Amino acid sequence: MKYEITPVAIARSCYKEKFATPRQSGIVPSATGSIQLLPPYNDPDALLGLEDCSHIWLEFIFHQCVDQGWKSKVRPPRLGGNKKMGVFATRATHRPNGIGLSVVKLESITRTQQDIVLNVSGLDLIDGTPIIDIKPYIPYSDCIQDATYPFAQDKPPEVPITFSIEAQSQLDDPELLAFIKEVLSQDPRPAFHKVDEQRLYGAHLADRNVTWRYFEEGSQIKIEVISASIRGT
Repeated sequence: MKYEITPVAIARSCYKEKFATPRQSGIVPSATGSIQLLPPYNDPDALLGLEDCSHIWLEFIFHQCVDQGWKSKVRPPRLGGNKKMGVFATRATHRPNGIGLSVVKLESITRTQQDIVLNVSGLDLIDGTPIIDIKPYIPYSDCIQDATYPFAQDKPPEVPITFSIEAQSQLDDPELLAFIKEVLSQDPRPAFHKVDEQRLYGAHLADRNVTWRYFEEGSQIKIEVISASIRGT
């Protein structure tokens, strides 16, 4: 039995590639983006009442992974990238049907004659992600206070961030600086990578090419942002 799914919207995001995109929504509050409704779903009647919601569910397609297939066992980053678990016990991107689920904050709705756009924050979606459904977040049923998941019960500890003189001079926008700091503090490196002070990491975040390295200070791992140049310069 097969079903056809059609995207209802496209995500426009500050994340331009998979690397450094948060593994969960909400952990980078400064991450902003928009959800652009596609015809014929850009009908104002379809959104009647949504403006009263503070948060929404986004169902989406892992569009950069669906052609890579799936496996019954995966290696979750939270377990160090070495221990295997069943795919249905994780939120791995390589899934039988490649469907993801995120909660984002609905900041506002912009309506024009041609478009309807949902402005959101706290998203964890790559730019261009197809959205297949939008639903309201309902606090009394969607927030289960005594729920447990022993493999990731708490948010991972944040990695302290420092900025080189060059990076500081390139980040004169406080909001952009806060965004980059929140993203990198989640430690986006592959879980199996050990600290190598000579290894440089890079990602396309918003309109910047961000480069950073890891180093140890005592027993603590830290990140130094080397540069954050405007993309294309």
